[in-house]
Order: sequence, then structure tokens, then C-alpha cells
Amino acid sequence: MSQGSEPTNLGAPRVCSIADALSVVGERWTLLVLRELGFGVHRFNDIQTNTGAPRETLALRLRKLEEAGLVERRRYSEHPPRDEYLLTRAGKDIFPVLAALREWGETHVTPRTRAS
Repeated sequence: MSQGSEPTNLGAPRVCSIADALSVVGERWTLLVLRELGFGVHRFNDIQTNTGAPRETLALRLRKLEEAGLVERRRYSEHPPRDEYLLTRAGKDIFPVLAALREWGETHVTPRTRAS
């Protein structure tokens, strides 16, 4: 992505699909929820355990992802009522982005332990 590839829109925010995407997935818990769903973790308690997200925060993020069309909720138990969460096509399509973010983090952020 070249800095000079898009003209400057003086006086107004730049129209940008990156900004639009971040409005849906640009939050820590949201990305971690998507990670877990992509790893095949579908149940609320398991997602919460693996992400460390507070219950209320997780419920809000799952609802937002469902409204945005990245996640669908499916009932797996009637008594008591329990749902699981699955990625839609749009949710699955973000995985190359998450893989690139993981690779970048491993290269530039996460310290590596080295054997002496």
C-alpha cells in the first residue's frame, strides 16, 4: 500500500475500507473471538476461557459479530437453552488477515524464548 496511491481528501475524513473493516473487527476481544471460532471453539464458555474476555464483553462481541454477518448462532440444547457460534463465509474470509497479524506479531512483538 503506497502512501501516494490515494489522493488526500482535504477537509473531510478519507473514505477507506480499512476504517470500515475496523469498525466491525478492530477490537481486541473481537479478534480473539474470531480466532477461537476459526480454531473450532464454538461454545460460549470455551470461548470465554480461551480468550479471557469478561462474560458481558463476550456476549456483546458475539452479538455484534452476528449482526455484522460474520457469525451465526445455532441452538444446540433446548433444556437449558444453549447456543453455539459458527463462522459465516464472511467470518471465514478474515482468517488470512488473522494469519498475517499472527505472523507479524511473532516476528515483531512476541518475545521468543531461546535455549542457552
